[in-house]
Amino acid sequence: MAKDPVCGMTVDEKAPLKSTHGGKNYVFCSASCKAKFDKNPTQYLSAKKPNEKGGPDA
Repeated sequence: MAKDPVCGMTVDEKAPLKSTHGGKNYVFCSASCKAKFDKNPTQYLSAKKPNEKGGPDA
């Protein structure tokens, strides 16, 4: 399983909605999440989750 980089939902790697950015493949739960990612992928790849190193709870 993979994680949708936009909403964080768990998605099967075989899901039909996919994009490639920086040589890495990403899968999405919906066309809406894919469209948001395709418009500005760095916004979703650079965002830190609250408990990741460097996040507010670190």
